[in-house]
Parts: sequence; C-alpha cells; structure tokens
Amino acid sequence: MKVIMSWSGGKDSVIALYNVLKNDELEVSSLLTTITEAYERISMHGVRKELLEAQSKALDLPLELVYIPTECSNEIYKRIMEKRMMELKAQGIKGVVFGDIFLEDIRKYREENLSQVGMEAIFPLWGISTRGLAHTFIGLGFKAVITCVDSEFLDKSFVGRQYSRKFLSDLPEMADPCGENGEFHSFVYDGPIFKKPISFKSGKVEFRENRFYFQDLLLKQSL
Repeated sequence: MKVIMSWSGGKDSVIALYNVLKNDELEVSSLLTTITEAYERISMHGVRKELLEAQSKALDLPLELVYIPTECSNEIYKRIMEKRMMELKAQGIKGVVFGDIFLEDIRKYREENLSQVGMEAIFPLWGISTRGLAHTFIGLGFKAVITCVDSEFLDKSFVGRQYSRKFLSDLPEMADPCGENGEFHSFVYDGPIFKKPISFKSGKVEFRENRFYFQDLLLKQSL
C-alpha cells in the first residue's frame, strides 16, 4: 500500500518512518509537512524549510509541502488538509503514517478526518512505552537537537540540547520522555536511515507567545 509520512522533522516522525521502512506491505512515497507561510518554517517546531529540505535529501524521500497561514484556525487547517489529501488519494496514496504514541483524542481526530476522504491512518508507534521508545531511538544511533520547549513544562535550559540519555535523566518527573504532551520538540539530523548527517549550527534562542522557547538552527551550507 502506498502511504505518505506525516512529517515534523522530529524524533517521533523519524522512528515511525524507521519502523515503516521495514514493513514490506507499506511503500512510503514522500514526507508531508505543514509550513507556516509567513515564516517558511515547520509549524510548531520552528525549524527552517532549508533544514527540512536537507533532511528530505538525506533520507532520499521527496517532500510534500502544505502551506498554512500564521493565524490558522482548525477549520481553515482542516479545509487545506482535506484538499491536499484528495489530491494525494488521486495519485494512489491510500494511507498516512503518524508518529503519535498515546494521545487518544489526536488519534481519533486523524482517523475521522482521513476516513472522510477514504484514507487510512497508520500509527506504528501506538502503545509503545515512551521511555522505552526514547532509549531505542538513542540506542539505534539517531541524533536530534531540541528545537522548542514549552515553558509550562520545562525551563529555557532544555532548549538547544542534544536528545540524549543525559537529557532524559534531567527531565522532571512529570515530563514525558518523548515530549508526547508537547513538552518539547526536536530536529533529527543523523541516524541509520540518513545517507549523511545534516550539518548545521545553532542560532539565537527566542521566546515566543509568552510561553515557548525556540532554538533557531542554521544550515551550514546555506551560510
């Protein structure tokens, strides 16, 4: 079955893709990412589009970009995504793979929206222990940097750090090891399914919406 990967550039997307690539019954045609059009960055994660493009090249999978407005209501988002899903379905795509792990309401939302266009939602990480998954990701040799933290869960010191066993041990007890509740977001720059590592350097840390710390990343080749 031909599927598309819902792609954030973060660790859950990457480990989900890693699992799906080992499934002979699924053929990943491309990576689907929403970009905030005014900023040319991955929505929520804040990662620049050129880093996403470098990731796509390193993974040898094409990108499907969906541009959304800065102030994007759920209704507008749903309308934009439904249109794109219909286009993908016409191209033979039958399902969308997600990196969600345990949030039932998000799973239900995705399943209901895709069922309306006759497509399947696939969750290869569903129900896996997030602590176990975090250590598996690191143990496989994937490398990621924390690009965003929610200050309601974590302080500024966590943004810009490597996603490592030390990072996991430093997390407060109430924070999920995979950031499944939105505690943090990441950008993966190397690992066993990457043809080569992505070379980048850290830019400024910014505080936005009176809540989120973002670590800007700059692609070295573009400097």
